[in-house]
Amino acid sequence: MYGFNAHEIFQIAMDIEENGRVFYEKARDKIQDQDAKQVFTALALAESEHKKRFASMKSELPPTQQGEVWDPDNEMNSYLKMMADMHVFRSDEEVEEQLSWVTDTLDALNLGIQFEKDSIIFFLDMQHATTGKQEKEFIGQLIDEEREHLKKLSLKLRDLTK
Repeated sequence: MYGFNAHEIFQIAMDIEENGRVFYEKARDKIQDQDAKQVFTALALAESEHKKRFASMKSELPPTQQGEVWDPDNEMNSYLKMMADMHVFRSDEEVEEQLSWVTDTLDALNLGIQFEKDSIIFFLDMQHATTGKQEKEFIGQLIDEEREHLKKLSLKLRDLTK
């Protein structure tokens, strides 16, 4: 296992947050339930704000090395990319492909829940692979943000399926 630095993680996190914003905006336009539309609007705004916050947090990190192990073949970046590529919304194309399956509010909520779960798992893996104390704390903040999103979506899904 390689030790990653938080600069790389925050860049990937910002990409994921941007794709989350796009998903929530487009999914909102596909559904009819007005309460769910409000939840998706709020989450799209939150994703945008989180991206800005993560960029700010990234800028506050101390300069660090690429990793703490010798990596002449640049395998560290390949591993990091592979982990990110497993995320449901790693690219714009994946957002569009997943949205093509959304036909109603329940589909959109379930996909949003999957997005947030994938984000939490990704950030937990990256937190585990990061070696610096301050970097681990910053990534922990990312995880807390995604847990709040998951909670909002899960509560709305529960309300609709009662």
